[in-house]
Amino acid sequence: MAEHTSSSITIDAAPSEVMAVIADFDRYPEWTGEVKEAEVLAKDAQGRAEQVRLVLDAGAIKDDHTLAYTWTGANVVSWSLVKSQMLRALDGSYSLTPVAGGASTEVTYQLTVDVKIPMLGMIKRKAEKVIIDRALAGLKKRVESGAQA
Repeated sequence: MAEHTSSSITIDAAPSEVMAVIADFDRYPEWTGEVKEAEVLAKDAQGRAEQVRLVLDAGAIKDDHTLAYTWTGANVVSWSLVKSQMLRALDGSYSLTPVAGGASTEVTYQLTVDVKIPMLGMIKRKAEKVIIDRALAGLKKRVESGAQA
């Protein structure tokens, strides 16, 4: 089984505000540096994305892939790879935990990436860490700027 990489950040906003930004896939190109296009392909009964196509340009890795999303309660979303040109696996999750009486949110991002091309485990984990850290920093900036409205 592949090892996962995870990291956490605290965002000065309620979990519902953070999840609103995470769930707004159409706006990902505005705040995630690597996502150039995002298209929701299917939604669940609550109107949340079930399948999303993402065009990614992360320097060494350029890919057009589709992810399947699973929503667990109001504070957890996870995803897994449906199809990709470059990736064998892309599994991840955001878990939101209220802190400071719900005024802030601890966001934990877990990610497992497996590429079709050979790559040393150490390099792969470093790439996962960079992806996670950039995503968390971008999410924090986006939520705290109030730009999600």
